[in-house]
Amino acid sequence: MRHYAVDLRSPATGAAGTVAVYGHWGRPVLAFPSEGGRAWEFADNGMVGAVGDLIGAGRVKLYCAESFDAATWSAAHLPLEERARRHEVYERWIVEEVVAHVRADTGDAEIMVTGVSLGAYHALNLALRRADLFPLALCLSGNYDPTTWRGWGERGDAVYFHNPVDYVPGLHGEHLDWLRSRLSVLLVCGQGQWEDTTGALASTRRMAGLLAEKGIRHELDLWGHDVPHDWPSWRAQLAHHLPRFC
Repeated sequence: MRHYAVDLRSPATGAAGTVAVYGHWGRPVLAFPSEGGRAWEFADNGMVGAVGDLIGAGRVKLYCAESFDAATWSAAHLPLEERARRHEVYERWIVEEVVAHVRADTGDAEIMVTGVSLGAYHALNLALRRADLFPLALCLSGNYDPTTWRGWGERGDAVYFHNPVDYVPGLHGEHLDWLRSRLSVLLVCGQGQWEDTTGALASTRRMAGLLAEKGIRHELDLWGHDVPHDWPSWRAQLAHHLPRFC
């Protein structure tokens, strides 16, 4: 399998972030790791191997971005609003630098996003905010409400516009109509160990309900009570669902 890593500098921060790439051709899939994960976390935990047949067949080209969670949402010493503002810088890196690299690599093919745990939040939030770039999201065991992540401090516009639980209920008019025509979301979660304590199961159900109320195309796929919030579950879920879209 062809693979390489690239460091992409962000003018917003003056620093570079790593993207690990797997495959030679196929639908571009941008993947986000679990909380604080690096670009090679998917490979280290068997996620790349789980869809290796799709990658080898040229159906998928996987771009694994590293997180900046330690400086953003996981920075518990900062108030939520500051964490959200820092997250906006990370989002600009994804939208401006990572997307540019993917398009230079694969052409104008539409980019699918996926992620596990906190990475599932990144995938969903980006798809909702930038469905022009990311019209399909496959989200595994996500908690989609940042205010529940050891949050404190006043909440302003930055938190609101990066919290799907806040802004999805406010979607309306022509923009909502466009999202209905453009976006597809697949929410997947187990019902086993840690899916409750992380808030992922309740949040996944809640997000599915919010999307349903707004008529945004989505699916909810809940796996069994023996399926925990862990890498073996996510390997199976990715391998099960990704072939549908590539």
